[in-house]
Amino acid sequence: MIHKPMVRNNICINAHPRGCEVETQRQIEYIAARAPRYHALSTKPKAVLVVGASTGYGLASRIAATFGFGVPTVAVSYEKAPSEKKTGTPGWYNNRAFDAASRKAGIASRSIDGDAFSREVKDLVIAAARELGLTFDLVIYSLASPVRLDPESGILYESAIKPIGDTYSGRSMNAFTRELGEASLPPATETEIASTVKVMGGEDWELWIDALAKAGVLAQGATTVAYSYIGPALSWPIYRDGTIGKAKAQLEETVPRLRSTFKELGLTAFVSINKALVTRSSAIIPVIPLYISTLFKVMKERGTHEDCTAQIDRLYRDRLYAGKTGGVPVDEEGRIRLDDLEMLQGVQADIEARMAHVTQDNLAKLTDVDGFKVDFLRAHGFEVPSVNYELDVAPNYDPLAAGS
Repeated sequence: MIHKPMVRNNICINAHPRGCEVETQRQIEYIAARAPRYHALSTKPKAVLVVGASTGYGLASRIAATFGFGVPTVAVSYEKAPSEKKTGTPGWYNNRAFDAASRKAGIASRSIDGDAFSREVKDLVIAAARELGLTFDLVIYSLASPVRLDPESGILYESAIKPIGDTYSGRSMNAFTRELGEASLPPATETEIASTVKVMGGEDWELWIDALAKAGVLAQGATTVAYSYIGPALSWPIYRDGTIGKAKAQLEETVPRLRSTFKELGLTAFVSINKALVTRSSAIIPVIPLYISTLFKVMKERGTHEDCTAQIDRLYRDRLYAGKTGGVPVDEEGRIRLDDLEMLQGVQADIEARMAHVTQDNLAKLTDVDGFKVDFLRAHGFEVPSVNYELDVAPNYDPLAAGS
């Protein structure tokens, strides 16, 4: 079958099996080339769990652990497997490609496909840790899900990307038609706010740490990190001051509680504020595609642009395991700031000026709309260099089986 991207309302509903495999391998090679720098660090993790590991920052976290530090990983993600006629989700191919490369390198890995919010998947991770003889000393929480089935109540909660209090209106950009427009979102209800916090807050992160500790597979002195985002003030009505922001604030409030609850275990917890990057969902949030496209243009011109893999490379080598005097560098709120280059005053001033003057005619000059589109498609296995998209590839192509 010849696979072409199928984009509906800025959502890609298919993936390219070989493209996902090659893109995963590209990220592995990026980290592997920097492995000597990892080995030169005075400390490193011994076993890593990544919750939400199949794409983006989660996948990068797993890749850097195994091909930088050379340590085993267990990972959780909820993916849709392919059939003979239909491709699976990008993460399914990414996981299989990672496991194939990890097996070839002789480093243990286990990819668990299922609902990370459930007790059953937590039990599967614990069983895998015991089988592999691992106690996790680094737990990455990078879960991004639109819904959560509460394991205690059985209630299904749905997150909502909405402002709070007032309707939000802002400029939108369609990266595929290259059209600028206006988009509006109504304010969230109290139920939507509470549901978003349930899905995207810190409750499940805390449940994971509790389950691992009680099972004896969380190491003494372990570190856990959850990923988040703040962004510029222009995005706050839809992000930091909206429903997502409420959830992220609750995520940050989980940090001192984790440190207190697991004090005897010596657990260290952080929230890492990462840079804005193109994700499978970012194309549908008002103002975000235009902001990210402009951000990319400015940072690429300055030579400071980083993708997910480069960000996590910096998190591991320059933050968590840098061995700096005084411990891990954090801001006044105790957060790791990987968005430091994005939020530089000069960068943000340049972005604001460009966004204030961008029109349909100068869109390509002032923003990196093409870069946004390429990154979006690449997250689904398309637009990956060296992949021949005219070749026939079975939808159920399995990178792990191919690498055996």
